[in-house]
Amino acid sequence: MSEGPQETALDKLLAYAEGYAEFSMRKLGRVPPSLLAISPNGSFHFIPANLKDVRAKDSFANTARLICLAYGVTAAVIILEAWMKTAKPGETLDMSEPPSEAFDRQEVVIITGETVGQQKQKLLPIIRTDAGGFFGFGEHTGPQFDNYQGRFAQIIPPKKPTTEGQELAKTMLAAMGITDQSFQNKPEWN
Repeated sequence: MSEGPQETALDKLLAYAEGYAEFSMRKLGRVPPSLLAISPNGSFHFIPANLKDVRAKDSFANTARLICLAYGVTAAVIILEAWMKTAKPGETLDMSEPPSEAFDRQEVVIITGETVGQQKQKLLPIIRTDAGGFFGFGEHTGPQFDNYQGRFAQIIPPKKPTTEGQELAKTMLAAMGITDQSFQNKPEWN
């Protein structure tokens, strides 16, 4: 007798990402933008230097793609803090201003996960205390996402990478200062 659907590697990675986001919010008051990934040789965590502008965001997305290619990643999750704006029931979304400038914006943590052929997303609305500290995550009551697009989507190659492709990606990462040691857990990070 089956106990229901089996939890996939992506489901486990998404759950881990949610725990990481909550831990970060409680300890740091923010969530560092992160890539969590599982490859045949283990799992790893990559944090970019910053996401201060469009160029830095594009760089993180492209670096995440190179990491997935270089290490043959089978499941990956990107975690980001963002501003979100939604349309009121029965209204269309006003796109005249970016969410970061909207009066009715909502602070959220976005978790996007994927494997080859599968995408899952989770929005975690941030609830703050009156003093501005982190209280917890709320439930997203808006529409569910079944198709995620944008700079942080489709970071896993659609086909298994060749050995040559992996080596080229590792060489490109090394030129950027990102090596196997970049993903090693170091005691001073704890």
